[in-house]
Amino acid sequence: MRTVGVEEELILVDADTGEPRAVSGAVLALAPDSGLEQELQLEQLEVATRPMSATGGLSQEIRRWRAEAARRAARVGAVPVALATSPLPVHPSLTSSERYRWMREEFALTAQEQLTCGCHIHVGVLSDEEGVAVLDRIRPWLAPLVALSGNSPFWQGRDTGYSSYRSRVWGRWPSAGPVEIFGSAERYRRQVRAMLDTGALLDEGMIYFDARLSRNYPTVEVRVADVCMEAEDTVLLATLIRALVETAAREWRAGDPPEPAGIGLLRLAGWRAGRSGLDDRLVQPLTWTPAPAQTVVRSLLDHVREALDDAGDLPSAEERLASLLERGNGARRQRQIFERTGELAAVVRDCATRTAA
Repeated sequence: MRTVGVEEELILVDADTGEPRAVSGAVLALAPDSGLEQELQLEQLEVATRPMSATGGLSQEIRRWRAEAARRAARVGAVPVALATSPLPVHPSLTSSERYRWMREEFALTAQEQLTCGCHIHVGVLSDEEGVAVLDRIRPWLAPLVALSGNSPFWQGRDTGYSSYRSRVWGRWPSAGPVEIFGSAERYRRQVRAMLDTGALLDEGMIYFDARLSRNYPTVEVRVADVCMEAEDTVLLATLIRALVETAAREWRAGDPPEPAGIGLLRLAGWRAGRSGLDDRLVQPLTWTPAPAQTVVRSLLDHVREALDDAGDLPSAEERLASLLERGNGARRQRQIFERTGELAAVVRDCATRTAA
């Protein structure tokens, strides 16, 4: 059974006003060995689960880490929220480190404005060759994951019209986005080296592909998703991605070639997913034509059904997906709260409650 682990980025907000607060340094100073991690901006924290073979305990693990972040942040009067962008206006405060100072100088406004929170899923692979074969074959199915996880409709106090505006802001990094078919681990490494040799990137950590080989673990790291408001949606995301990796590895071993879609087509599908979420059409990876979001998402489930069944995850994945499709993603929830209250602060408060639930 392949292991799966989850990294979630959270925004730290004022417990009363909901405004982002630059207090991650203070939180970590009070708890240096807590397992919490600093991020690009001082308004952020990162939590990470341990690798797990069974997804049954993943929900508890995610909730435990969210609760730990809340307990630590409360000591400085802050609350962590699982929002992929801040609904309220914010001028982020860059974390003070040599690495992040370099990024601020090199990327200017892109780095200064980059207060976005993603969910990164790590799935174990047996080798770099298997990992690259997986990367080559999961490319068409990454856009639907953006639609499922969409949780960033607001930016600087305005409704953007997008379900995942984080995906648009994140795309400003020059190394972000979909990638070509590599064909081999050697060609993947050669591409990474060539990108670093341009001098435009500081290190391999800035290879911001939608999915990449982890530089620290024997995993494929899928990076396209918004952080999810609901912990159960994060579990669904991790379950689907593990099955997606397993399905791709089986296709590789069977000699099935990857879908040859070009980067331009993948970028359009990603844009459509960020714009529509689950509330309009997406690009169907089986035909590369428009289709209702629910149809596309159910095609993803069908694509990985065998792997889900073999892992014992099919019933729970079907149940969680049905629940998500019925109530909508985090973006829909945020808009519903704002329509009812007229207050973006109420949106943040609602998310704070759901993050800690």
